Amino acid sequence: MSWIQSRLARSAVQGCLTFSASASSRFGSHSAALARTALHQRKSLTSSALFWGSAFAVATGLTLKSTVHLDGEVAPTPTEEEETRVDPATSIAFPKTLKIQSKTPLPTFTLVGLGVRTVSFLGIKVYSIGFYADLSNPKLAAIPQDATPDEKIEYIVKNSACVLRIVPTRSTSYSHLRDGFMRALQARQMLCKKREQLTSEEELAIQSPLRKLKSMFPNTPLGKHSPLDILITAPSPKEPRSLIVRDLGSVQSDWLAREFVLTYFEGKGLSPPLKDSVVEYVKEHL
Repeated sequence: MSWIQSRLARSAVQGCLTFSASASSRFGSHSAALARTALHQRKSLTSSALFWGSAFAVATGLTLKSTVHLDGEVAPTPTEEEETRVDPATSIAFPKTLKIQSKTPLPTFTLVGLGVRTVSFLGIKVYSIGFYADLSNPKLAAIPQDATPDEKIEYIVKNSACVLRIVPTRSTSYSHLRDGFMRALQARQMLCKKREQLTSEEELAIQSPLRKLKSMFPNTPLGKHSPLDILITAPSPKEPRSLIVRDLGSVQSDWLAREFVLTYFEGKGLSPPLKDSVVEYVKEHL
């Protein structure tokens, strides 16, 4: 082999070696680049998954927290079922016994019945009402056993202290309730005159108590589910019975105190469910 051939052979070998080293370097760089790209993609996918997972969790939490009831509030629910009764029409709970704080000691009142008061042909629920009475009054032991339920209810109202607890199903006003009370009392007054249970002198005498009752109610809101207690004291030989509206005042009049409560039980009653509930109670217990 000539020196030229030897030179060419060495050049070829060096070229192959150079190509191999260059190729290895290029392939190594390319592989590293591919590895870095794959790692970056994995990190991106992981970050994306974490982001959307967090976003979903936050969205779910906000959805749960933003759940609202149609009325905007939940009706009060009893903490202990055995101590309350719930109006099935409104889910408003009433304590089975009622103790009212007063400077003058008052008896413990027992829930006799409850129901919802509705108005208009649409049956709009205005308030739930509970009827309480002092069933420990010894005078009630004299209720005739053969008396009708209506007669027993009238006997309770005429002889013992009673409470009407009114709980609005929606925000209202004292003046709105006042207007309803006054209309009911006017109708009651006409009915008593028709039955000859109210003389002209008595009718004249009750006008001042009626005006005082009307003036006691302010033109201010009464919140949804805020109870309003209306109490009538037991008969006393020393003074007329009092009709007391919680936080608003009181008025003395035997006729007004008695007939205000009896208005709710005339015929089917201003609240038929209340009347039915009370009738069921007196049939079973009195």
